[in-house]
Amino acid sequence: MVKGLLGRKIGMTRVFTEDGNWIPVTVLEVGPCTVVQRKTAENDGYDAVQVGFGDVKETRCNKPMRGHFAGNGKDKPAIPPKRTLREFRVEPSDDLKRGDQIRVDIFKAGELVDVAGISKGKGFQGVQKRHGFSGGPAAHGSMFHRAPGSIGTSATPSRTLKGRKLPGHMGSVRITVRNLAVVRVDADKNLMLVRGGVPGANGGLVEVKKSLKGAK
Repeated sequence: MVKGLLGRKIGMTRVFTEDGNWIPVTVLEVGPCTVVQRKTAENDGYDAVQVGFGDVKETRCNKPMRGHFAGNGKDKPAIPPKRTLREFRVEPSDDLKRGDQIRVDIFKAGELVDVAGISKGKGFQGVQKRHGFSGGPAAHGSMFHRAPGSIGTSATPSRTLKGRKLPGHMGSVRITVRNLAVVRVDADKNLMLVRGGVPGANGGLVEVKKSLKGAK
């Protein structure tokens, strides 16, 4: 069976345990995802499934993607256009085929998952917010408050070295949070509750996979 699905972040809340304690959880709407293409080692060199998540109007797709979803009417049935496509590896023995639905019930409460998403963009930020610099004296007249300070060397090598922490664009990058515990799975509503935070804004796309390192 496929070990990952696409979904979106709903938001955060808390749930209570049997002993009265509460734990913070993130609510994810995971699936249902439709198998758009089945890749095999014979034809493509590896075994995987391409799944789609989120319906989109056909007018929002370009001509190649329309043909990809339309199929050929024989062994490739037509599929409603999807907003996002991703590939997940599968075993050669898996019998998944084009048009199959994969739901959140492939995950069980108590297991660990890895969740990837695009972090919130924070625009152009200075070194104190972006890298945690302490900054200069806050007193009046110091003329050095939130600046980065010296960034280069003297005559040798007379340039700024690569990797220097400087102001710049912050956020809006792909981040993976590993080994999050699945607290609850609601297959009827396609919802999954994972312990802790998940990168990205509410409504953002997330990729949920069964934990790779936590399973060892």
